[in-house]
Amino acid sequence: MASKQLRVTQIKSTNGRLLKHKQCLHGLGKFKLNKTIVVNDTPENRGMINKISYLLKVEEI
Repeated sequence: MASKQLRVTQIKSTNGRLLKHKQCLHGLGKFKLNKTIVVNDTPENRGMINKISYLLKVEEI
């Protein structure tokens, strides 16, 4: 059975954001503004996404 995945797009800049929030974004993967990556739907990734949800747009695949 394949694990679920999430399509994550950065929609806001990290300029002036808290260091912990920048680190969460880096932990999810390398981002550029308006670029999309696919990550596995794990509790660890969900926690990072919830912390910086104001920077991201998330879709389930």
